[in-house]
Order: sequence, then C-alpha cells, then structure tokens
Amino acid sequence: MAKVYLDYAATTPLAKEVAKAMAPYLKQGFGNASSLHQWGRKAREAVETSRQQLSEFLNCSLTEVFFTGSATEADNLAIFGVIRATLRQAQGKLQNFKPHIIISSIEHPAVLEPVKHLEKAGEIEATYLPVGKEGIVKVADLEKAIKPPIRKPSVSNGAGNTVLVSIMYANNEIGTIQPIAEIGKIIHQSPIANHQSPVIFHCDAVQAANYLDCDVQKLGCDLLTLSAHKIYGPKGVGVLYVKKGTPVEPIIFGGHQENGLRPGTENVAGIVGFGAAAAAISNLKSQIANIAKLRDKLSNGILKNIPGTALNGSRENRLPNNANISFQGVEGESILMALDQKGIAVSTGSACASGSLEPSHVLMALHNSPIKAHGSIRFTLGRYTTASEIDYVLKVLPEVIEKLRKISPIK
Repeated sequence: MAKVYLDYAATTPLAKEVAKAMAPYLKQGFGNASSLHQWGRKAREAVETSRQQLSEFLNCSLTEVFFTGSATEADNLAIFGVIRATLRQAQGKLQNFKPHIIISSIEHPAVLEPVKHLEKAGEIEATYLPVGKEGIVKVADLEKAIKPPIRKPSVSNGAGNTVLVSIMYANNEIGTIQPIAEIGKIIHQSPIANHQSPVIFHCDAVQAANYLDCDVQKLGCDLLTLSAHKIYGPKGVGVLYVKKGTPVEPIIFGGHQENGLRPGTENVAGIVGFGAAAAAISNLKSQIANIAKLRDKLSNGILKNIPGTALNGSRENRLPNNANISFQGVEGESILMALDQKGIAVSTGSACASGSLEPSHVLMALHNSPIKAHGSIRFTLGRYTTASEIDYVLKVLPEVIEKLRKISPIK
C-alpha cells in the first residue's frame, strides 16, 4: 500500500541536512550552554551560531532573536508579555485601565486562546476582526478598530487604548495570506499609533516561513513567531523575534537564559536544528513552483471529478502548498480515517485543535455552515510530495467519498 503524507501544515519531516547538523549535539556535544567549561562553551557557540542564522533569515539583530520551547509558547509570550508590561507601566498612572488588543477572527488557537483568557479575566478589551469569504482581513477594518491613546490621568468604565495587534501571516487551515506589510504600515503610520503610545504589532509567521518573505524590516512587525518543525526542523523549539525597545515581560521565571525573557536550559540540539532549517529554506524556494503545480493538480482534480466539493479560502492569495476542500454530505473525520486506511495522511484542520468536536472557527468565519465546516479536509503538500502520490490520491479519493456518502446521515 502506498504511503502519502499530505499534512505538512501539521508538521514536516526532519530534513537530512538538519539531522546531520543536530547529531553531534545529541551525543558528544551534550553540554549545558550556560556552563563555563569547554563542554558548555561548545554548546553556547552552537546556540549563538543558530541565533545568527535566524537573525539573517529575519533580517534583524542577534539580540532580537529569542528561542522558546514552541511557537505556541512564543505566541503566548508575545501576548501575555506585552500585556504584563503595559499594565505595569500604567500602574499608578491610569485607573481602571484595560489594554485593547486587536486580532483576526481566524487566528491560530495559540493566539486566540490567550486573548480570550485575558478578556474573560477582565484584564483586556478585545476586537476580533471579521474576514470575507476568502479569509482576508480588510485593512480598513483594522484601521477603524484602533483606539486612540488615553491622555487623562483617570479612566472610567475600563476604557483603554490599543496596545497590541496580532495578525497571522498565513492561515494554518486555509492557507490564506494576509497583507502583513500593509498592515504594518497602517499600524505604525496611523496618527493614533504615535510615539507617545505606540501600537505593538505581532505576527504569527509559522506557516508562512517556508514560502513567504519574513524580513521583519519589510513587514513592519515588532514581534514575530516561528516554529522549527514547520520548516523541516525538530519539534520542541520556537522563536520569538522582539524588536529592540518593545516592552515584553517574561511569563516563565527561574533562570537567566535568553536574556531573562525565556528562562530554562536551552534545547541545544533543537536550536541547532532550527538554525540549519532556516539556513536551508532558500533551497526550498526553487521548489515552490512545483509544489504549487502539484497542489493545483490535486485541488482541480478533486473539484472537477467529485461533485459537491468546494475550495475554502482564496484561490489566488494562498500558500502554494495548501488546499482546503469541503465535501458535501460527508463528515471530515470519516474521510480522514478512510484515507488513513489507504495510506494517505490529511487533516480536518489544525492539528492543535484536532481533539475538539466544534466546527473549525476558521471555516465558520468564512460564513460556512457547521455541516460544511465539519465536511472539510486540509491537504498540505511539501518538498517531498511527488506527482505519483497526487495521482494515487486522485484515484482513491472519489471511491472513498462515494462510499461514505452512501452511509452518511448527512445530506
């Protein structure tokens, strides 16, 4: 039976060059990077080499790259860290102050859930920007949502100025690409976002890193999140870019590592792998056209040959490896399990939310019905996907859908 992996948005296989770079630090180079002896110095040198590789990838300084245990942690650090710093700065100056956060309605749970937690706790106000049927935020909506800074020493009714905007670069479920550079300009050029009370811009670029320019100078973001295992690196290591001068406080305590912003003994081998993966992304750029061609072959074949199907998200303004398709009259998890039995790996949405029985918040934000959202499958391709694998999926899938529709209670 064929083995076809089409879930690259969930995780990617470890690249050979990355495994090779990591190997010495899984064996003889096992030292603690905080130790002063030669084993520790060797580990520290490896960490700083990787920091250099990430800084080159992001076009930022070494001191602006902070390693974390995951992209989820990096997103949480960005949100909780900014709010903690903002509240501390406002203490004794503004009464009943509530910082205002703006995010899109289709953010990853790693951004969405921290914001909801803070909102429920009464610590912030939050605005969730809607998206159109293609899943794209309107820049005009964002500009209107920004609240001006407070000038009075006392505040009533918990009103507050906008302190943070968080918009993901490319959506993990539908692959839609947001106009991040344009958003960055709006945030920093808006008369509301002035030097006395700047609005901080965070961008989750986890899905974008393989395919889109992550030059933070061009994007205009103050904070940006990356994940190693989405770019053919190891699991268990993320990065938060923090522009110099951006107020962020730690959310973990107990050490001096990462300049005190992210305490804890560094995952040296994982960090080395992250650096190697980032350095190798330029090699993937040459494969983008072929990945997009295979993606189009898959999505066009499904839409043409299987009735009752529809593409979710933008046809043009999306990642080249993503195809999210709804199948009328079938439950998504049934499709996933049936394809798994045929040796094909796909997803019903974000792997981080796969345990939830609720319909995808991303697909619901596109004005889909719960039934349509539940009947959606995410196909994501990668550097190792082949034409023969796509042919196999197109051969197997119509029969799978036909059988499931015959026994499905959904009509």
